[in-house]
Amino acid sequence: MTESPFRVAFVTGATPDKWAGIWRRRSRVPLELVPVEEGEQDAALRAGEVDMALVRLPVDRDVLHCIPLYEEIPVVVVGREHVATVVDEVTLADLAGEQLVAPHVSGWTPDVAQLAWPPMSIADAVEVVASGTGVLIAPMSVARLHQRKDVTYRPVSDLAPTRIGLAWLLDNDDPQIQTFIGIVRGRTERSSRD
Repeated sequence: MTESPFRVAFVTGATPDKWAGIWRRRSRVPLELVPVEEGEQDAALRAGEVDMALVRLPVDRDVLHCIPLYEEIPVVVVGREHVATVVDEVTLADLAGEQLVAPHVSGWTPDVAQLAWPPMSIADAVEVVASGTGVLIAPMSVARLHQRKDVTYRPVSDLAPTRIGLAWLLDNDDPQIQTFIGIVRGRTERSSRD
């Protein structure tokens, strides 16, 4: 009989590969990585579709445990001909006249007047940016994932970083969760939880 896989979701831009590799070397339990959109990260955990998730914070701490892991730099994605390409970084004031294709930075609400486009996927948003008709603000990891020859990105210096964390349901006490936490925290196979 095959053991059920331990399922770990990850949002766009998060990179679980290193931890997945360690898990697969140490555990006989199969590991399944499940990509999820940021808007679906809590729902996947609540529905029991996954055991844990690499999430973009914030999450609902009333129902989820969460260990913050690292921060992501917010960037503006622009077409190669955009004026922002001549500087190393920009501010929100520098982007005041721009039409935002979509804001993809948690915890930041743009000026409504700047939102000129209906909601769309990141890939579609990058396509619009490449056409020169808008800009996209997103975590650097997302911008790198969708890098193309006709777009580039620059850090937005006055936006707070976004954060990636490891989350799971408060009432889920599966021992595999502690095993995965140990891997993420860098514990060796022989180290204790202390």
